Amino acid sequence: MFSEQEHEATFFDLGDNTALVCVDHQQYQKVVVPQLIDMTYKVHLGLFEEDVLLKLKTYNYDVVVVSENFKGSTLQTNPILAELTRRPDAQRRQHFVVLLSQRLATNDAMSAFVHSVDQVINIADLANLKPVLRRGVTEHRELYNSFNEMLKSVQSL
Repeated sequence: MFSEQEHEATFFDLGDNTALVCVDHQQYQKVVVPQLIDMTYKVHLGLFEEDVLLKLKTYNYDVVVVSENFKGSTLQTNPILAELTRRPDAQRRQHFVVLLSQRLATNDAMSAFVHSVDQVINIADLANLKPVLRRGVTEHRELYNSFNEMLKSVQSL
């Protein structure tokens, strides 16, 4: 098991790949965290709402993984998803938000759009998180790289 203290001792350096895992189900943590570490992410666990909200204010995470039922919430009442959608667009685009769902299909783009996340991964596909996430992050970077270049050119006019 990954203790929160182990991950909290992981300080981020400039240029590190960073991830915040908001999954309170230990069995899912044991599958998600090692795959993120294997992808060279430095991982923080967010196990309580107040802790997660503080971490989101303190760090700019590259990837934020959120369980749809975090601390007994639903998609409509999930405090982490609500906080992420309240953020200014420029700040929100810095995170790649992954919703772990028991109901929604992996890579369902419409569900991701409806719930204001970048990618949906069904719990049944957790064993394949690494390749699914890698593809999603790559597509996200390509999309927003073009978008950010366009913003820079428009702002310089």
